[in-house]
Amino acid sequence: MCMNKLPLAKRTQILAMLCEGSSMRSISRVVDVSINTVTKLLEQAGEACLALHDETARNVQASRIQCDEIWSFCHAKEKNVATAKAAPEGAGDMWTWTAIDADTKLIVSYHVGSRSGEDAMILMDDLRARLANRVQLTTDGHKAYLEAVEGAFGADVDYAQLVKLYGPTVTAPGRYSPAECTGIKKIRREGNPDIAHVSTSYVERQNLTMRMSMRRFTRLTNAFSKKFDNHVHALSLYFVFYNFCRIHKTLRMSPAMAAGITDRLWSLEDVIARIDADTPPPAKRGPYKKRESAG
Repeated sequence: MCMNKLPLAKRTQILAMLCEGSSMRSISRVVDVSINTVTKLLEQAGEACLALHDETARNVQASRIQCDEIWSFCHAKEKNVATAKAAPEGAGDMWTWTAIDADTKLIVSYHVGSRSGEDAMILMDDLRARLANRVQLTTDGHKAYLEAVEGAFGADVDYAQLVKLYGPTVTAPGRYSPAECTGIKKIRREGNPDIAHVSTSYVERQNLTMRMSMRRFTRLTNAFSKKFDNHVHALSLYFVFYNFCRIHKTLRMSPAMAAGITDRLWSLEDVIARIDADTPPPAKRGPYKKRESAG
């Protein structure tokens, strides 16, 4: 079925199911469209949402920003890429960097890449460009943040790191048993951060929401992303849906409304409207010419 012939209701249903954690193949079965149709709509929605976030998440008034990274992978885990069959470009471990406003729960900035200092700098530069005022910033103990925050904010930030201390696993040891967190340290890095508000709780809770909302982040399944571009498209759709289209249970409004960057609750029809606005009209076909017989 052609995308320009797909009814609005079906397009909305596909995007809603993508945002609620359904797999692409299950969506194709439920909505009765081909997997290529679902993929094409994801690509279009992803590009539209990248533009929407970039345009709207500007001049954000915030007090406390929390940053973190969440792991996932494309095609194969990093250690298996060398032996993977037909591994595409971008295969291996991927990290999604996020910056959340602790008060409005708005995802102010995000970036998908590796866990390197360069990627930390990309996130911080983008975050700084979207903020309208000086903020208190908290990250985990990842060393890449130190240079990135210094390079992006200089002295114009109240920055602290929350460093978690881990001990041996207390529960029954196993392949996926996490180490036991035995304590934390709050370390001032720049300015005068309020130690009482040095926390990464909200951004870590957002990590859980991402794992629950996107099938690609579910551990120990075969639902992981097969293409890097589709992974980014899924994330950009999710962040616009989370920021603008879904009412936050505690706030009783969307994070974007709480942050004052919109005055209404968006719907997925707004995303589709942006897709249609960005999609060029089909080229006009020339007059049909009957082919002459060679015989």
